Amino acid sequence: MTRTRIAYMPIATYPEAVADASVAAAADLAVALGCALQVTTFAVDIPRVSSALGSLLLDVPALVRSAEDRSRSECQRLHDLLGSRTGVQCTTREAALGAALETAAAEARYFDLAVLPWSGETVAAQDMTQAVVFGSGRPALLVPPAAPPASLDHLAIAWDASRVAARALGDALPLLAEGGRITVLTVEDEKPLSGSDLAVALAASLARRGYSARPLGVSLAGRTIAAALQDTALAEGAQVLAMGGFGHSRLRDFIVGGATRGVFAELHLPVLLAH
Repeated sequence: MTRTRIAYMPIATYPEAVADASVAAAADLAVALGCALQVTTFAVDIPRVSSALGSLLLDVPALVRSAEDRSRSECQRLHDLLGSRTGVQCTTREAALGAALETAAAEARYFDLAVLPWSGETVAAQDMTQAVVFGSGRPALLVPPAAPPASLDHLAIAWDASRVAARALGDALPLLAEGGRITVLTVEDEKPLSGSDLAVALAASLARRGYSARPLGVSLAGRTIAAALQDTALAEGAQVLAMGGFGHSRLRDFIVGGATRGVFAELHLPVLLAH
């Protein structure tokens, strides 16, 4: 039986949707990586709340209906944007106000990975990204709008020998094209590491398993760790950077590690996060 890798893309449409360029780039990259893609758009369902003032000041029911109609229209527009692509299926779910994030995180668990269109300006996209990264238990590939659709021939892995870094490596390797190469990045001046020559050790382990891999030390040189890793990955020609996502959520307040926070704030290439 032929196996199919299926990616999942959840898109919130309230209070705004992520830009078309990000959505299209994420969908095209998922297909280029050999995945079928399930897109779920979320139409908001806003509960009606009665007021003693009635409609003296605002026609609240009309405002609610307008917001819901805009959300549903955006879902349909996104379906029109993506539905013609080969291997892409679209569906819409209605979700109560504030419930789309938890629903998306739970739904993502039924797929191989989540592919998330990234936006630095759209709050709804940032909230969805964090919800899926920290709540789904599945690898999440964050995709900026300028990402080219191409098979993964060169993977960079941010390696500190931690559990989440090992998880990120394991999640990323199935996406690597046959004969692809791996650059193992170790930041040398950011934190004490659990041993010396960690990148060398991983590259050697990968080579024994038949991969083409080489180690590379990274110096911060005044940059944040997220910027240093992304800059180096791009300079080396890597198409995807895989890294562990540090953080946890409590009552939707996210406490996020420095590298993960930097990726959420400024994304320069597709980054696969495993938590």
